Amino acid sequence: MNSPFALVLLIGGLAVLWAGAELLVASAVSLAFKLGVSPMVVGLTIVAVGTSAPEAAAGLSAAVRGAADVAVGNVYGSNIANLALVGGISAVILPIQTARSAVRRELPILLLTTTLIPAAVWDSHLSRAEGFFFLAVFTIFLLVVIHFARRDANSWSDNGKPLARYRIDSSIKAFLGITAGLVILALGAESAVRGAIFLGGRIGLSDAVIGLTIIAVGTSLPELATCVVAAARGNSELTVGNLVGSNVFNALLVLGGAGVVRPLDMSPRLAAGADYWILLATTVIFTTTAALSGRISRTSGGVLLALYTAYMVYLFST
Repeated sequence: MNSPFALVLLIGGLAVLWAGAELLVASAVSLAFKLGVSPMVVGLTIVAVGTSAPEAAAGLSAAVRGAADVAVGNVYGSNIANLALVGGISAVILPIQTARSAVRRELPILLLTTTLIPAAVWDSHLSRAEGFFFLAVFTIFLLVVIHFARRDANSWSDNGKPLARYRIDSSIKAFLGITAGLVILALGAESAVRGAIFLGGRIGLSDAVIGLTIIAVGTSLPELATCVVAAARGNSELTVGNLVGSNVFNALLVLGGAGVVRPLDMSPRLAAGADYWILLATTVIFTTTAALSGRISRTSGGVLLALYTAYMVYLFST
């Protein structure tokens, strides 16, 4: 590979990411309408699981190799990036409105999920039993989402936005559009990350810096692209659903699955160090702001971005 080709991969990958996100958002909103549920529900489930696939692959692969710090660090880093980087950028583009139902249900679940992590890893060990517990909690989370989706069926809303801009097809076509959008997102992210890694190496960045910046952001590119497009279209429900669902997915399914595949022995830093407390602080800021004001404002988005920048500085300094 040479620099011009790497640059083409980077720029082309970003363009493909945007196209995939456009298709994914339009198809997800269409499917929500056809099923009579809110875009929040689709964001919490199908979209969140799909955009979190890179984190899942990285975490499970690390667990198989016995790289516990990589598996756990991947969850911490991705969840911080989702709320602080992705949520911050989305809010700066357009304030994220938070539905009352999300304040009552999804945001408390996000906070509870985050506080469960240290209870399992305080001793620097995640056993198979604890991994199965996380998977059980994730199953309960899905059942709760499905229950309220069925209860609130036919109460679809798009924050008062007109529906004409969405092409409403059959549920099958909408689901196929979501699948295609996720595949395009994955291809775009892979291309952009490969190009960026090569260019980073050519300009003298160390492997550590590349991993902490390019790779960390790279695994969150699907969430970033999806949420930015959803924010630009004014669909806050899909943005909130994707962010909350992705973080719950990472904490419970990815971490739980990794523990089931192979019990994890991690460094004390990840058991009770600053990384977890930064994750908790980010989650508290996000959920508290959304609950108190009913939205993540541009100012709050700027605060989240500043927090992420400070976290990057902390990582580089240590």
